[in-house]
Amino acid sequence: MPNYDITNLKLASSGKKRIEWADNDMPVLKQIRKKWNKTKPLKGVKTSSCMHVTCETANLMRTLKAGGADVFLCASNPLSTQDDVAASLVKDYGIKVHARRGEDKKTYFKHLESAIKHQPQITMDDGADLLSLLHTKYKKQAFTIKGSMEETTTGVIRLKALEQQEKLMVPIIAVNDARTKNLFDNRYGTGQSTLDGIIRATDILIAGKNIVVAGYGWCGRGFAMRARGMGANVIITEVDSIKAIEATMDGFRVMTMNEAAPIGDLFCTLTGDIHVVDIHHFKKMRDGAIVCNSGHFDVELNIKGLKKIAQKIRKKVRNFTDEYTLKNGKRIFVLADGRLINLAAAEGHPASVMDMSFSTQALTAEYINKNYKKFRNKVYNVPEEIEEWIAKSKLKSMNINIDTLTPEQKKYLASWEIGT
Repeated sequence: MPNYDITNLKLASSGKKRIEWADNDMPVLKQIRKKWNKTKPLKGVKTSSCMHVTCETANLMRTLKAGGADVFLCASNPLSTQDDVAASLVKDYGIKVHARRGEDKKTYFKHLESAIKHQPQITMDDGADLLSLLHTKYKKQAFTIKGSMEETTTGVIRLKALEQQEKLMVPIIAVNDARTKNLFDNRYGTGQSTLDGIIRATDILIAGKNIVVAGYGWCGRGFAMRARGMGANVIITEVDSIKAIEATMDGFRVMTMNEAAPIGDLFCTLTGDIHVVDIHHFKKMRDGAIVCNSGHFDVELNIKGLKKIAQKIRKKVRNFTDEYTLKNGKRIFVLADGRLINLAAAEGHPASVMDMSFSTQALTAEYINKNYKKFRNKVYNVPEEIEEWIAKSKLKSMNINIDTLTPEQKKYLASWEIGT
């Protein structure tokens, strides 16, 4: 039995069923795991992963272990851990897990430190908290790490900031920026799971609601698309001029958050930035407005500011729903403490879409282990050949065939002579 710090080991049987159910919808990752059982490309390598402890993540951890890695997993968010999955990973798969659903900040950082004390050579991050700690409290250990992967927009922003300041101490591969990740995981995964979390937390009818979507990146696009599909009147707020034009031409209303605040029924932030919904926005909202976040950190909503202007706070008027009453009598409902609504109130992304993201993670770990001596302390993209293999394997698992270029077509695309 490995070392662990989880909520309840007796939950393992339930967790194993969920892990196996998710595995049914992750054929590409399963194919990698089957191959790695024989080839062991990560033999003897210690890995530490700071990720959402879900059944999909569990299958990635199983794959790393099948490849020969000594695997450690901690949570990347206090509310995203599935306790039964954590228990099964420990009991049934012999993986070191330090994660408890609802853990306080002190426990959260204790688990992060445990992940670093595991002495990893390869790390995986979801929000860059692990790498951030490595760059502050554990700088000496950074030199023992071959490379790290980051799978969120928020995390990539943080790590690129380190690179620009010439303070980055570890080579990074931005898994989030891979097309096999963000075009599908961010758009279809976040889109569906965010809506799922909102409905589970509130049981509201989406049709007819004015839903304000802050941010029109891939996550915002995905959520906006699904909300409109269920009959919502979707409003987009943006700071990027090009994305604002795109949202307009996609048929959405675009305005500032100041303009949207008085008319929105539900607000959802998906930006990766701080205080996107701020005190002056809360003051303008209508009675009964619902506010939530689907960006990685809870800073997108100024909850501390809301607490200061609230006359009364009622916790858990529903599961994952708190009621804040302002001095003017208006009520604002905040979901999941402003944390990731899709993981706090629902189950996160469906396994099928995580199949591609986590296959990208797995193959990138193998790539790092083979090529780490070539890396400098920079943020790199996932190699094109990895993405191509994953995309082709996913199509094959879906029984979908596509055309191939003929020799004539290849020649034409490589030439310049033929014109009008």
